[in-house]
Amino acid sequence: MMKRICIFEDQRYRGLLPLVYTRPVYDLRCGVLTLREKVQRRYPKASISLHSRHYLAELLRQENPNAPVNIIDEGGYLFLNGRVLADSMLPKVLPLQGENAVYYQGDTLIAARVNDNALHVLGGDLPDVFEPESFKGLSRKEIEVGEVKYPWDLIGNNGPEIVTDIALLRPASGKRIKGKIYAGAHLVNRPQIFVGKGSKIKPGVVLDAESGPIFIGDDVTIFPNAFIEGPAFIGNRTLIKAGAKIYEDTSIGQVCKVGGEVEASIIHSYSNKQHDGFLGHAYLGKWVNLGADTNNSDLKNNYGTVKVYIDGKQVDSGSMFMGLTMGDHSKSSINSMFNTGTVVGVSSNVFGSGFPPKSVPSFSWGGSDNLTTYDPDRAIEVARRVMARRKIELTSVERRMLMKVFDLTAGERANRGSATSRE
Repeated sequence: MMKRICIFEDQRYRGLLPLVYTRPVYDLRCGVLTLREKVQRRYPKASISLHSRHYLAELLRQENPNAPVNIIDEGGYLFLNGRVLADSMLPKVLPLQGENAVYYQGDTLIAARVNDNALHVLGGDLPDVFEPESFKGLSRKEIEVGEVKYPWDLIGNNGPEIVTDIALLRPASGKRIKGKIYAGAHLVNRPQIFVGKGSKIKPGVVLDAESGPIFIGDDVTIFPNAFIEGPAFIGNRTLIKAGAKIYEDTSIGQVCKVGGEVEASIIHSYSNKQHDGFLGHAYLGKWVNLGADTNNSDLKNNYGTVKVYIDGKQVDSGSMFMGLTMGDHSKSSINSMFNTGTVVGVSSNVFGSGFPPKSVPSFSWGGSDNLTTYDPDRAIEVARRVMARRKIELTSVERRMLMKVFDLTAGERANRGSATSRE
């Protein structure tokens, strides 16, 4: 019986740039879990192999020492696109067992089941990215599944995915409140609130789960007078600052510091937005820091749909609400302002008065007045210092990956007419 899945990246990963310059598409969070973790939950008996673009493979091996990366053995696999948003129906629509077939949603390669020698079908090697024609000679079938194409797909699905993921994660029995709830804290619709061990909910905090569940991980501290509205997820060892207002459909990863006003946003681990300011319908990568009173707009004054620059092209999100997208290791100064649909790449430092461009390339330095190139050695040294404050080492593997991202994004900066900054 075939019990092996290979989660792959296809050529449409570029719709999720800049978030996926530093990770494969399936390591993006939507809800409580990443896209990969959702697949693992839906196929609990399957062994998982990971395929990624070649330059990310070394980092993936470092982060997943027990998982095969860009390696498949002889025999059968279910190949599954890493952009699939796995729900409870997926194992029924795509069971592990069945005939050899390739599955499409429109012109998108979603999956392929190969029961015999998968490498032979692929022509001997795993490609850098899978193409619609990667599986030749297999019977074609149409399929309907959830699919993530752009950052706003992750943001728009975040609330329902929080609800679904909490249903997967919550214990069937036992205590739902394991941390300490101080006198003066208010829990609204308590049965839908989950608080992990070692967490502290201080006086004056309001956890409102009337509109959806709230999942708070282990060793979280919610400071006095903070407000959290469900659906919401707060990851392990995160601090929610005093007076914070965390509105519905928000996910915050582990070891973050978050304050001010946040709505319908996803924040990956080790990122900080700990001061006042508004973040709405936004997606932040890891190791991001937003300075005090940073604000993003997520609604145009004419109430039209928001257009976003993705991979150098303007794409209509089809949504009235879309805020900031910011790649790993990027930062904003105090009093920064971001217009609707602004995209900031990896390892950029945004500062100055006024609105910066709606597309800020990776390794940029500056803002509305001028954008220059952020010297990569200096940018990576800052990343090392930031990570060291959390007692995490920036490895040589991560250095090489960031330098590769710098090289990959040279064209973006050239189109802005950048010159190297000495800062």
